[in-house]
Amino acid sequence: MLKKIFKFIKKIILSIFVLYGYNLISQSLGIIIPINFYTVLLLSILGIPALFALIFILVVVF
Repeated sequence: MLKKIFKFIKKIILSIFVLYGYNLISQSLGIIIPINFYTVLLLSILGIPALFALIFILVVVF
């Protein structure tokens, strides 16, 4: 049980770094995804495809 909790915490931390890295790269384009509870949770549960889905939603909606 404790290993699952640490694995999920590791995914959350990695998700934060992935979002931060993406925001640094895409800052010049103006396509910034906010780092909040929902985006970090979505990215930590679904993985990298969730990042592409968030980018797609951001481009289509805005």
